[in-house]
Amino acid sequence: MPTTVGQYLLYRLKQLSVRHIFGVPGDFVLGFNKLIELTPDIEFINTCDEQGAGFAADAYARINGFGVICITYCVGGLKVANPVAEAFAEKSPVLVISGGPGVSERRENRLLHHRVRDFYTQKHVFDQLTVAATILDHGERAISEIDRVIQAVVDHNRPGYIELPRDMVNYPISMLEGSDPIRPTALPLGPRFNDMVSTALAMIDRAQTPVILVDAEIHRFRLHDTVRQFAETLNIPMAATVLGKSTISETHPLYIGVYEGGLGHDSVRDVVESSDCQILLGVLRSDMNTGVFTANLDPAKSIDLTYDRLIVGGDCVESIPMGVFLDALIQSGIAPKSSRFIPHPPEHRPFVPEPVPVSVRRVFDAVNSRLTEDMVVISDVGDALFGAMDLVIQSHTEFISPAYYASIGFAVPASVGAALASPARRPIVIVGDGAFQMTGNELSTAIRYGLTPIIIILNNGGYGTERPMLDGPFNDIFNWNYSRLPEIYNSGVGIKIRSEHDLNTAIDLAVNDDTQCYVLEVILDRHDRSDALNRLTAGLGAKV
Repeated sequence: MPTTVGQYLLYRLKQLSVRHIFGVPGDFVLGFNKLIELTPDIEFINTCDEQGAGFAADAYARINGFGVICITYCVGGLKVANPVAEAFAEKSPVLVISGGPGVSERRENRLLHHRVRDFYTQKHVFDQLTVAATILDHGERAISEIDRVIQAVVDHNRPGYIELPRDMVNYPISMLEGSDPIRPTALPLGPRFNDMVSTALAMIDRAQTPVILVDAEIHRFRLHDTVRQFAETLNIPMAATVLGKSTISETHPLYIGVYEGGLGHDSVRDVVESSDCQILLGVLRSDMNTGVFTANLDPAKSIDLTYDRLIVGGDCVESIPMGVFLDALIQSGIAPKSSRFIPHPPEHRPFVPEPVPVSVRRVFDAVNSRLTEDMVVISDVGDALFGAMDLVIQSHTEFISPAYYASIGFAVPASVGAALASPARRPIVIVGDGAFQMTGNELSTAIRYGLTPIIIILNNGGYGTERPMLDGPFNDIFNWNYSRLPEIYNSGVGIKIRSEHDLNTAIDLAVNDDTQCYVLEVILDRHDRSDALNRLTAGLGAKV
């Protein structure tokens, strides 16, 4: 049993199945770094940069259910503000542990290095980015504060912040043996629960063409099996949002595709928007998720359920437990809907190369033809994301992207977190050259820890998402010889791709060799982009 504050914090993390902690060491956190090293079954993953640690922990949390960043005071902590903001926006349960000046040093008000305005500056920043934050500056309250922050992360699936003064790591504690593990707090049903269930059932029962739209909250709260059972029991087709892609297996016979409002396929849009009962499960109505607000989701014919409220036909009730509500619908005994024709994503087809230069569309055709259940696709922002909407993901949680917050530079470090959270799945990373230049050095982290991602770099010489909105030299970047980066890392294989034949050969080589990482640099025309991205940037560009 733990006997110090630092040991207790690690004890709680192990209860949450945390096996890896991502970060960069620094003098204010070195004592805790050493404690991690001495703790069985938890490994500190030393990334190239703190932002990389943040993105890796986010991806780890999306698969494992909880992720942890550990960094030093201010110079490290403030660098993870961006990935933590993304985790908050996209509801990913990430805990930030920051070392800090000792309690005695704070009392003496010393002008220590890394300090900004005062000793509370960093904590004030994370107050805005987390659901709970604390500084463990009172030993007698350390246990209760650790539990309070972690409980909030578990309940809300959003980040929390614990600042650990360096003289508190080994502060002695006493505790009763066998503390109960932290589990999600059950929401009360409330007096109107049964009425809302009855109203929703009546809407579904009289509907002729109901449809389910699934978003990321279903994944974050681990309700994908419940949703699948709900759809199968009532024979209702399912679509996913951009952010919710792969929450439901895309080979399921009731799955129709990704709904992107006016940016997506007409076949999916017709089913969703013509429905007389739209069942929205955890849907975030952001611009990226609704095709720049072109989605036609009618509140009058919607059952809109999120983790903190339910709206049925315009009537809103707060704090309805999502899983309990869905279970009530499953157990209701109402008759399943009659089968009807629905579209399905196209099946994987062999990639037949032509003797022509490679294009964005054909990159995704080639990837799609090789996808298997033991791969996880991680897309960055831009065509890496919107081109990937047509990939057919064969099982849930096998597609990860920052589809709401849209911070470029996510994908390469996320592949480290994803591979460590699920070692049986090999990451296929699709990233633009601009995003790669921000965080691509985390490929060396992957190599260091024996991971073997396939990194596909879409090289169009700059920020291809922004060019159609408003172009200028500010969108251009310096061209690296990306395919030779494995020579710098002294590991892996790099291949430059200019034609469809190059692409076909390179992908075959990469997917058939899981012993090392691959960097596939795809040379594209600077104006080549997917139709979906053209439609998105047209909508966003009108606001510039």
